[in-house]
Amino acid sequence: MSVPARYRDALQGQAEGRVTVTKHPDGCLLLFPRPEWEVFRAKIAALPMEAKWYQRIFLGSAADVDIDTAGRVLIAPELRQAASLEKDVMLLGMGNRFELWDKETYIAQEQAAMAQGMPESLKNFTF
Repeated sequence: MSVPARYRDALQGQAEGRVTVTKHPDGCLLLFPRPEWEVFRAKIAALPMEAKWYQRIFLGSAADVDIDTAGRVLIAPELRQAASLEKDVMLLGMGNRFELWDKETYIAQEQAAMAQGMPESLKNFTF
């Protein structure tokens, strides 16, 4: 996957081009700059025993990768399969991490979320 230039520059500066990619239960992949991954990893590792399967999902499937000189990240086949990444993908900046989605899956899930209406927790939120 080619990392867009606006994100590539930030990743080169913040993480020296080193990122960690892992599964997310929503059907996407999470892509962390390495320093942010270490913070996330520590939080997940500290979860109680009842969260063991989520530790396995997040930690057990994590792969450390480097952004190459052409600005690309090689996503392992098992991670591509887990997120159904075939052809068109979307990379969403989510603050301290990115989400990598199959474009069709993301559009379908976004439409479903919007059809459900705004969650209660956002009803008093000021935009």
